[in-house]
Amino acid sequence: MANKIRLLLLFVAILLASPLNAQFTVSSTPENTAVSDSIKPKSRLTIGGYGEGVYKYNFYSDNMFRYSHAEKYADAKGHGRVDLPHAVFMIGYDFGKGWTFNAEIEFEHGGTEAAVEVEAEETGEFEKEIERGGEVALEQFWLQKSFLDSKINIRLGHIVVPVGGTNNAHLPSEFFGVYRPEGENTIIPCTWHETGIELWGKIKGWRYDVMVMPALNSNMFNASGWIHDGSASPYEFKVANKLAVAARIDNSSVKGLRIGLSGYAGNCFNNDIVTDGKSSKYAKVKGTVLIGALDFKYSQGGFLMRGSGLYGHLSDAGLISTYNASQVNSSQSPYPHTLVGKAAWSAGIEAGYDVFHHLKSTSKALGQNLYLFVRYEYYDSYVPVADATPYSWSERHCISGGINYRPIPEIILKAEGGIRLLRSQYNQEPWFAIGATWAAFFKRVKS
Repeated sequence: MANKIRLLLLFVAILLASPLNAQFTVSSTPENTAVSDSIKPKSRLTIGGYGEGVYKYNFYSDNMFRYSHAEKYADAKGHGRVDLPHAVFMIGYDFGKGWTFNAEIEFEHGGTEAAVEVEAEETGEFEKEIERGGEVALEQFWLQKSFLDSKINIRLGHIVVPVGGTNNAHLPSEFFGVYRPEGENTIIPCTWHETGIELWGKIKGWRYDVMVMPALNSNMFNASGWIHDGSASPYEFKVANKLAVAARIDNSSVKGLRIGLSGYAGNCFNNDIVTDGKSSKYAKVKGTVLIGALDFKYSQGGFLMRGSGLYGHLSDAGLISTYNASQVNSSQSPYPHTLVGKAAWSAGIEAGYDVFHHLKSTSKALGQNLYLFVRYEYYDSYVPVADATPYSWSERHCISGGINYRPIPEIILKAEGGIRLLRSQYNQEPWFAIGATWAAFFKRVKS
């Protein structure tokens, strides 16, 4: 493996030193930046971002025991909440001669002040301090070299992983709902970002992506979110005992249609500072995660439809569940200590129609849109191995509908009502939400 990595780095160094290069526009890869495909600034310095503000009312209890003791919460009162799901600020710069840079910092749910450390002087005990909720993350931080008019691009740094429909299109202007699609956002990391190396390019109606990165950490897998938390690291570094590969290909040859295939493969067991290298019980455990996904977008006139499907498999799920349950279970431990399924899947589709489409004075002259939409999702975050404890609440259907009003191109006001349908022994979960979102450049400075 070490020799392969050295050869890969040597190959990258030769390519980066090559005189073949092309000028690159900071926003020419909208799937991995904070702007839409319709905005392509020509300036060298670009500042922008996106954000969401939400009010939601759940007409059900979200008590942690609402599934294990459903009968106690059948008549529970609902509750309201306000949230800032994402506030992202982006800066990009075109150095010229094919060299570009991009960075994004993301504040989720208002930010956080938290850390986990292992105290060596206290027999390896975990210590954690939390002063407020939320997350702050450097979502992107990469340097790129482009060749042959962006047909070939090499990107090094912290990058969005191009797997699934939501990671590929995660701006609030790229989905109808007040929140991101629930299925993918539950079972895989969204937005998924890792430090690695990516090769991507565009050739006519095709786009390709191949990325090498640290593998996920199986110690962080669980029943309610499958591998969702596996990309997280509670430490001030990301463990990289194992490497993984992600790939994606998109085609836009048919007018109004984009369709994409993506996948991930990596061995995730023992990819942590806490490992098991001696026990014969776990000697052959690899914890291979395999993911395959398909997503599409179709637009014709005032009609817009998006959809995605994703299936994932985890080898050795039974032994990984046993191993995770055996980890140090202190109040400061970052591990969930729960079962994890051998598989998980999600499928969803949303469709909307712009009622302003035929009102030329509104939709074209004023640049306004009013979409009426419906959405359906089905997902299961936990398919157990044989003889493991079943959690039938992990299988869910989600139905919703609402409106998107775009008064100007950069702003969308959203309203959505829906219900999460579980099996009959559980209480159903209806809700209503409104949101205000934006995605735009703040400033463009010409060279």
